[in-house]
Amino acid sequence: MQIPLTIPDFRFRRLRKTTALRELVRETHVRMSDFILPIFIEEGIDAPVPIKSMPDVYRYPEAQLAEIVQRAWSKGVRAVLLFGVSTHKDAIGSDTWTEDGLLARMIRVAKQAQPEMLVISDNCFCEYTTHGHCGVVHDHDVDNDKTLANLQKQVVLAAQAGVDMIAPSGMMDGMISAIRTALDAAGFTHIPIMSYSTKFASAFYGPFRDAVDSSFKGTRNTYQMDPANGREALAESLQDEAEGADILMVKPGIAYLDVLAHIRANSARPLAVYHVSGEYAMVKAAAAAGVIDEKAIVLETMTAFKRAGADLIITYYAEKMADWLNT
Repeated sequence: MQIPLTIPDFRFRRLRKTTALRELVRETHVRMSDFILPIFIEEGIDAPVPIKSMPDVYRYPEAQLAEIVQRAWSKGVRAVLLFGVSTHKDAIGSDTWTEDGLLARMIRVAKQAQPEMLVISDNCFCEYTTHGHCGVVHDHDVDNDKTLANLQKQVVLAAQAGVDMIAPSGMMDGMISAIRTALDAAGFTHIPIMSYSTKFASAFYGPFRDAVDSSFKGTRNTYQMDPANGREALAESLQDEAEGADILMVKPGIAYLDVLAHIRANSARPLAVYHVSGEYAMVKAAAAAGVIDEKAIVLETMTAFKRAGADLIITYYAEKMADWLNT
């Protein structure tokens, strides 16, 4: 005896039958305008240095920065995030507020190479200090307020060099207010701040230390966030919004989609997510082992970031996404 079926009037499968239908009703779209490409520039080298833990990612010599920016532009990348690997380190990262220091030189070269490229500076001290911490160290910890004073000098220098956007990553309390005050006082009221507003003390950052050749030992638990704290994550971002952040950010991405969605539900600010080095390295390793389809996994991941509420995605896959989205 055949049991009669009760079929709902609306069948979801009707809109999944063809590629054209699926694309027509697609809720979330990933576009090249969503992406920001991180670039690592190292002093004192003549050729790119492969980062072993991050296949296809390199530390480039300064002489090649213009070429890298132009290549990214030609592929459709419209924003780059600059990281310097300095040979002029000291206890406070003073090279970052020196007119001829690496930070200022990178910004000037990138802007000259492609004036329309949005050039963003990562504003921190970990790549410029001998100890590898994100600021001034006192009694084995980072002194928040002394670091803020140095950060103000750093961002004004970056603005003078021609940067389009400031991106402070050190997770210092009050950093957005301090930066906004310094920029405005120096006449740079037009420069936006993309805050690393919710940055966790994450195990996903491991390969990044290879990328910036860091000798850092220990943890950053006293200033980066506990990965277990979702409510605090929202509070951190809302505090930065109140201080004047123009764009908020969650870092890392994949393990924190709930945080991303929670911030999106509570803020109208543009929201960025950083697809970090460990996330990138895991996909590369799994793809090399033949256990996943790299392109499919990355496209799904980027879609997940957008679906959770991200407007912008910082990723080492930015140039590769151009190849995939155009095929």
